[in-house]
Amino acid sequence: MLLARPAAAQTRRTVFGVQLWPEVQAEVALDGSDYLLVSARGQQNTDNNGFANSSRFLGFDQRRLSVGYEHFLSEHWSIGATLPYFSFNKTYALLPEVLLRHRSPVGPLTFGQRLSLEHLFPGQTGAKGSTHARLRADLEKTVVLGSTVALRPRLSYEAATHLRAFSADDNPDVDERTVQFTSLRGEVGVRLSPAFDFTLWVAYQTQYSFGLAQTDALGNVTIPAGRVNSVAPVVGLDLRFTFLNGQDATTRQQLPTQH
Repeated sequence: MLLARPAAAQTRRTVFGVQLWPEVQAEVALDGSDYLLVSARGQQNTDNNGFANSSRFLGFDQRRLSVGYEHFLSEHWSIGATLPYFSFNKTYALLPEVLLRHRSPVGPLTFGQRLSLEHLFPGQTGAKGSTHARLRADLEKTVVLGSTVALRPRLSYEAATHLRAFSADDNPDVDERTVQFTSLRGEVGVRLSPAFDFTLWVAYQTQYSFGLAQTDALGNVTIPAGRVNSVAPVVGLDLRFTFLNGQDATTRQQLPTQH
């Protein structure tokens, strides 16, 4: 038994092709630094990322439409909610989310923390939903280059875990990793005016799961059961149009495009 444990516990690493995530955002400024956000994102998998039969629409393997609202409780704290709609391979899903955010200065940088709860409502008949908690931490700095132009370099790390107590697919017989998803993201935002900015970013995303043993036609184990880390590099471009709606751009606090 002791000799069998290393083989069963080994971790397999699978690296998929680059994913391209272009996104367009419209942010409507409200009182204070509150805002309403509407966004549309496409996802193109350069090697289909294991989904050879995925159907494309407008050149994208997956689409996301989202609406969100965030309210600032103080200079450092805010709460909000988002409602994304995903469509992929002739199916869809809703993923409502509530969030709590904290941001504060750390020397010349701004340190941010974002905690959220989301629940997946799948569109497939008979499919069960699931609830996840996400925690993100980030560091950023704004470099002013002129009266309206500024750079915004930023680094963030996010982790997600499944909350079985709130999920419809609670099954004690199914093994799960403690953390099922992580994302390390680096970006540079460019603000050209109070009404428009864009962000170029790259991310290293990993899904953590347990894989079943695979056998050949004779029943011999070719790949033992064990942990599986599925890695996908992502390259993104966010375009944000801000509608000030009578608000003063110099006094409101605008968040990065990664809301």
